[in-house]
Amino acid sequence: MEGVQAIKQRFEIIGNDPKLNRALEKAIQVAPTDISVLVTGESGVGKESIPKIIHSLSHRKHAKYIAVNCGAIPEGTIDSELFGHEKGSFTGATSTRSGYFEVADGGTIFLDEVGELPLTTQVRLLRVLENGEFLKVGSSQVQKTDVRIVAATNMDMIKAIQKEKFREDLYYRLSTVEINIPPLRERKEDIHLLFRKFASDFGQKYKMPTIRLEDNAVQLLFKYRWPGNIRQLRNIAEQISVLEGERIISANTLNSYLPNTGNSSLPAVVGQSKSGSDFSNEREILYKVLFDMKGDLTDLKKLTLELLKNKDTQKVQKENEGLIQKIYGSNSDEDYEEQENETMEVLRLPEPMVEQQSYDPPPVEDKYHFAEEIEEEETLSLQEKEVELIKKSLERNKGKRKAAAAELGISERTLYRKIKQYDL
Repeated sequence: MEGVQAIKQRFEIIGNDPKLNRALEKAIQVAPTDISVLVTGESGVGKESIPKIIHSLSHRKHAKYIAVNCGAIPEGTIDSELFGHEKGSFTGATSTRSGYFEVADGGTIFLDEVGELPLTTQVRLLRVLENGEFLKVGSSQVQKTDVRIVAATNMDMIKAIQKEKFREDLYYRLSTVEINIPPLRERKEDIHLLFRKFASDFGQKYKMPTIRLEDNAVQLLFKYRWPGNIRQLRNIAEQISVLEGERIISANTLNSYLPNTGNSSLPAVVGQSKSGSDFSNEREILYKVLFDMKGDLTDLKKLTLELLKNKDTQKVQKENEGLIQKIYGSNSDEDYEEQENETMEVLRLPEPMVEQQSYDPPPVEDKYHFAEEIEEEETLSLQEKEVELIKKSLERNKGKRKAAAAELGISERTLYRKIKQYDL
């Protein structure tokens, strides 16, 4: 069995990072078996090298090796590409065609960007992994194939499973052994080595002197985040080799080729979807706002009764200054005075009406009783609405509390407490 250094030389892999070495060791160890392998890592880290290593060190190395970019094949034709089709099975199928799984029988298939596969194709692939059987499009005859599958993806597969974009059973079948390739920003010591290798290659290719970096430019290489990883580093090395007349590259020159996006090494804030508890908190905040509004309304009724009872608005204003400020807020002195004058003007009864009609305001003790009755009626009404909503949701979901809680936007724990509280 070849060692890690021999594999690096054979496949032109540059770098001495421990994580990279560990990934290569796992590829060498798993190669002689027929275990399915899932290669993970960001776009541009060089995931395509791992399946080549695995195939070349396996007993299938003399059979076919086929690399398939799942993201580049249209959804309507990918089943035909992978499994083949019968003549006349769909429009344009003028002859019978063999798919990759039939052609690569005895060899290895590399499914790049496997996370892009449609769900219907994932079901077909799962059957191949489980028992080696597949059906051509438009055929009812089961065919057998002996293919070793190595897949790769830059997606977060766990999130894809949670969003129901990828089958969980297929993920565990593919990832019997998972090999992760680290991003370039985690291999800082390898960045300059890779740049020098690319610069040398492009110097020979374009018959030009090889570019070299000043010390400050090397430091800039280390600080940059490299969102495009090795692919981006290679492209920049090629651009500078071709476009720059000066062969010694400064930090300013290098910086002009680095996109602004990804230049910052600060952590990014990633948005998270709202959970049921978040909606429950929002509902509680809304209830609090409503109750506060109800309290303000009660205070406003109290102030109105005071004005109706006492014609001396200035006196009422002075006695209830704190209440007025609570209801209408505190602004600047001029704004506050103007607002109070407008408020008193609106609430003040016209003089003729007061003189022409006999009006007996309710006793002082009655007005508080009146406010308490309103508050009690509104509280009971809110409680009845809540009970009614819970009952209807439980009926619609046939008594399933989890589904009802999700529909109401509250947690299951809160729903259980409400059911016990209202004896539902």
